[in-house]
Amino acid sequence: MTSKLACISPIDDSIYVERPYADPFQIQTALDKASAAQKLWAATPLAGRKAICAKAIDAFMAQKKTIGHEICRQMGRPIRFAEGEVEGMADRARTMIRLADQGLAHVKLDEREGLERWIQREALGVVFVIAPWNYPYLTAINAVVPAILAGNTVVIKHSAQTPLCAERLVEAFETAGMPDGVFQYLHLTHEETENIIKDNRINHVAFTGSVPGGVMVEKAAAGRFIGLGLELGGKDPAYVRGDADLDHAVDTTMDGAFFNSGQSCCGIERIYVHEDVFDAFVEKSVAWVSALKLGRSDDPETTLGPLVRSSAADFVRGQIADALDQGATAHIKALDFPPDQPGTPYMAPQILTNVGHEMRVMTEESFGPVVGIQKVVSDEEAVALMNDSEFGLTASIFTRDIETGIELGQKVRTGTFFINRCDYLDPELAWTGVKNSGRGCTLSVVGFESMTRPKSFYIKTKI
Repeated sequence: MTSKLACISPIDDSIYVERPYADPFQIQTALDKASAAQKLWAATPLAGRKAICAKAIDAFMAQKKTIGHEICRQMGRPIRFAEGEVEGMADRARTMIRLADQGLAHVKLDEREGLERWIQREALGVVFVIAPWNYPYLTAINAVVPAILAGNTVVIKHSAQTPLCAERLVEAFETAGMPDGVFQYLHLTHEETENIIKDNRINHVAFTGSVPGGVMVEKAAAGRFIGLGLELGGKDPAYVRGDADLDHAVDTTMDGAFFNSGQSCCGIERIYVHEDVFDAFVEKSVAWVSALKLGRSDDPETTLGPLVRSSAADFVRGQIADALDQGATAHIKALDFPPDQPGTPYMAPQILTNVGHEMRVMTEESFGPVVGIQKVVSDEEAVALMNDSEFGLTASIFTRDIETGIELGQKVRTGTFFINRCDYLDPELAWTGVKNSGRGCTLSVVGFESMTRPKSFYIKTKI
C-alpha cells in the first residue's frame, strides 16, 4: 500500500498536492492528545469556546482567495464560484456560534417545593469527523464547530481529493489560540479510518459521503454503542405545479441541478412537471442549460467545470446511455460543449425527457450534470413519484399556492422541504435526512443534541 495520498486535479490530471499518510505513532499520538485535552476544553466556559471559534473563522476568511484557488484546483469547482464556499462556511459557523447558548442551555423543569431538577448537556468526548470532497468546508463545518462549541475535541479526516481543506481548518483554529489537542487533522487510508472508528477513544463519528461509506462506518462502530451522524446520498426531486412562476422555477431548478457539475448531495436530480406547463418548462430549461460554459475550472469564464474524476463522468454517461436505449430523449448536444470527451472528467450537461422510474437516471444517484424531467397529470402523481426513492434528503415544490404547497409537503418523505427554492441549506434549520439519506442531525439548535449527552439532576433540598 502506498504511503502517500495524491490529489489528482480534475482540471488537467496533474498531481496538485501529495501528503504522507499518518503512521501508527502519529495516529496514537493524535488520539491521546485529543483524549487528554477534552476535559480541560469542556471545562472552558462557553464564552471562551465561542470566542476562539469566532477568531478562527476570521482567520479563515482572511485566506479566502487562497482557499478558493485551492478548492478549484483540488476538486474542480469553477474559480468564479469557489470563494463562495468560504463565505458560506463562515456564515454557517457564525450561526452556530450565535445559537450555542440556546442549543447548550440547561433544560429547566417546573419548580416544586423542596426539589430542584434540570437536564444539562455534556460533551461526548472525542468526535471523529470524516468529510467529503464535493463541498469540503461546508460539510465539515456542520459537525466541527458544533462539536467544539459543545466541549468536545475533534479529529478530522478529509477526503484524499481535498487534503488541504483539513489543514486550512486546523490552521485557522491554531491561529485563533485553540489549545493543543482540541482540533487536529489526520491524513488516513481507508483501513486506518476504520481502525480509528473502532478505537475506544472515539466517542462519536460524523460522516458525510456515500451510502456504502455509511455502511462501512456502521459496521466499524458495531458494538461500541457510540453516536453516529451519517449524511449520505440523495436523489432529490422537484415538482413544478401548473401555477408556478416558470422563469423562477427554471432558473432555480437548473441551478440546483447543474451547480458544482451536479456534485451535490442535495442537488436536484429529477423534476416532475405538470402537463399544463411541461413543454414551456422544458423549452426554457434547455435554453438555460445551453448557456453554460464547460471548461477548465481555473478559467474565470467557466460556469461548468469537470467532474471530480473521469470514472465519475463515465458513470453518468452510462446512466444517460441506458436511458436513451430505453426511449428517453436527449435535448443537449455534446458537440456544443467542448471539451466534452468520453473517458475524461469534462462532460457536457444533459436534460432528458420521456423518462420514467424504470430508468437508472431517475432512481440511482447520479452526482453529475444530468437531470430527467418527467410529465405528471396531478399533485397526487407527483408526490407519489417524489416518494418513490430510497433517498430522502430534500424535496422542492414550485407553486404560487403556498397553502396547498405546504399540504403537499406534509406528504413528502424528506429531511428538508422547500417551496420555491432548492439546493440550499439554512443553518438555523435542522439538516437531516430519511431513508438511505442517512440519520442524525446537524445545524440549528437541534444539532447540538447529537454532539452532547443529556445528564439529569434531581436534587431533594428538603428532607
